[in-house]
Amino acid sequence: MTDIEFDPDRLVQRLGVHSRKQKGRRKMTSEEVFVPLSETDQLKQQLLHAQRLSSVGALASSVAHEFNNILTTIINYAKMGLRSQDDSVRSQAFEKILHAGQRAANIINSMLGYARNQSSQREWVDLAALVEDALLLTEKDLSKHHIRVQTRFESRPQALVVRNQIEQILLNLIINARQAMPNGGELSVHVRENSETSMAEIRISDTGVGIPPKQMRRIFEPFFSTKQPDEHGHGGNGLGLSVCRQIIEQHHGRIRVESVVGKGSTFTVKLPMKPLAAEN
Repeated sequence: MTDIEFDPDRLVQRLGVHSRKQKGRRKMTSEEVFVPLSETDQLKQQLLHAQRLSSVGALASSVAHEFNNILTTIINYAKMGLRSQDDSVRSQAFEKILHAGQRAANIINSMLGYARNQSSQREWVDLAALVEDALLLTEKDLSKHHIRVQTRFESRPQALVVRNQIEQILLNLIINARQAMPNGGELSVHVRENSETSMAEIRISDTGVGIPPKQMRRIFEPFFSTKQPDEHGHGGNGLGLSVCRQIIEQHHGRIRVESVVGKGSTFTVKLPMKPLAAEN
């Protein structure tokens, strides 16, 4: 089994870059700065938004198919209600129509909220609820590709995070897992809190093709990908995991990868459950 953990602080040290903890030390001169900080931040936000829209695009066809099924349900029960003179049959038809309409509203609200939300404000978020939202958005896509989903919530830890960014990580990892199982398989999502480290952990496992050891060290590099784009052109641009790494770094978290070729991979996202002292 190949196992790698991305630790932003360790990477910062290896690259010789000054972190927040090194405030007060030598500042970079103008000759060493190639891109103004404000412009860099702006480009990062554009990259995050582009990746968010890419995730929505990867789910669009499945969501459209789901809406077609919902509309078919609504139309059929509406016809049944109109034809029947039995009040109980009509009541049942109305209930089915209402349920289908509510499901459609939940799906579209989740997708629109995810696509439009560009807030960078941190808030206390129930991570299990974020997982549930991500699975709602990907439910039809996973079913279409014969992916069985298993969830296990040991607890419902809260973390101080940017909601849409963490949801973006979850969608990227779920979509990656689905793409790693072209012939179907099982997706497992496990949420727990580690009281010893004060970290919330979200583990996403698949039973897919796995990642070769030689590629493991590079999977978080921008534009490096282990897969080819699918028939819709989604996947294979090498930005998904790079964006995940950037978001986790900004949240002072870590991401761990375990993989066995031919048996699957597990990505574990670790996020602080308490704000760092430096941010208080």
